[in-house]
Amino acid sequence: MDKAYRYRFYPTTEQESLLRRTMGCVRLVYNKALAARTQSWYERHERIDYVQTSSMLTNWKQQEELDFLNEVSCVPLQQGLRHLQKAFTNFFAGRAQYPKFKKKHHGGSAEFTKSAFRWKDGQVFLAKCSVPLPIRWSRQIPTGCTPSTITVKLTPSGRWYISLLVDDPTIKPLPKTDKQIGLDFGVTSLIATSDGDKIANPKHFKRLYKKLKRLQKALSRKQKGSNNRYKARLKVAKVHAQITDARTDFLHKLTTQLVRENQTIVVEDLAIKNMVKNHKLANAISDASWGELTRQLAYKCQWYGRELVKIDRYFPSSKRCGNCGHIVDKMPLNVREWECPECGTQHDRDINASKNILAAGLAVSVCGATVRPERSKSVKAGAMKQKPRS
Repeated sequence: MDKAYRYRFYPTTEQESLLRRTMGCVRLVYNKALAARTQSWYERHERIDYVQTSSMLTNWKQQEELDFLNEVSCVPLQQGLRHLQKAFTNFFAGRAQYPKFKKKHHGGSAEFTKSAFRWKDGQVFLAKCSVPLPIRWSRQIPTGCTPSTITVKLTPSGRWYISLLVDDPTIKPLPKTDKQIGLDFGVTSLIATSDGDKIANPKHFKRLYKKLKRLQKALSRKQKGSNNRYKARLKVAKVHAQITDARTDFLHKLTTQLVRENQTIVVEDLAIKNMVKNHKLANAISDASWGELTRQLAYKCQWYGRELVKIDRYFPSSKRCGNCGHIVDKMPLNVREWECPECGTQHDRDINASKNILAAGLAVSVCGATVRPERSKSVKAGAMKQKPRS
């Protein structure tokens, strides 16, 4: 299994200068290639692929005003063009929006393949750099593993990170268990489980909202281009980093616990991009990070031999009675508890939904049954799509 080990490092003055110039060149090449591809389509209706942009890069290096591109490693520049090609592929496949131009104040990143770095005695030597990077090794990579790709990233808050991608042989399936669980995502409670438990939503953004608002107001008053504005921007970025770190740490601990304790995990395949279009709920939904929660569950289940089942987003889990199966016509969001008009069973909205999600997921997992005959999209996570009928 491929696994990325991420560390923080503190570059020397010479290393920081080289890395900043490298990221600046990567950003320049990416933006010029994006502009060229966009202009070619709108003016001549021609598509430019990676091979053509690579030829453009060769010509750009020969220009006198772009001669500085030769001062950095060529590998991150080529990787930037590959990332742009992947961005266009995702756009044409409907998985992402149109690629955007990179901005300097967003930080930056540079990807180095094996030909652009050296791994020696547990130290990383990047191309055109004679001394190893001063990495804070919070944990060691598995013995005998050699990184296949190294990514250096500068965050908007000014922190440097390095990510080492290795083929980790220590990842092995966990012992099998008979426990199964259904998860219902929410805002007040982050998740409600079919076991009757509710995990509270930490609401990291809301906790630091007042501080962020005060710093953003101070930033708006600073003159553009001034040193004071730069320092105010760093303060805002550090608060955003604090929110991100707290949210990521909480989600990793939660998903790891769920994967270790359960053999089968069932969730809803939510259309989060459509849900955040509701301006009244967009902030709360984004702070809950349902997409990141599902993403972590997916790859951790793959690592440790667990099964993740996603049921159809149109399955009426909240409106269906878990006792008799009766479906009510309407269920407003403010209704948290309700009584079934058929059998009289009292339901907690979220717990009942999680039990229905588990039942539907088990039907899909065991026999491939559909949960909504007229419009079912329930699939196992990672399963291959069926071929269309002729």
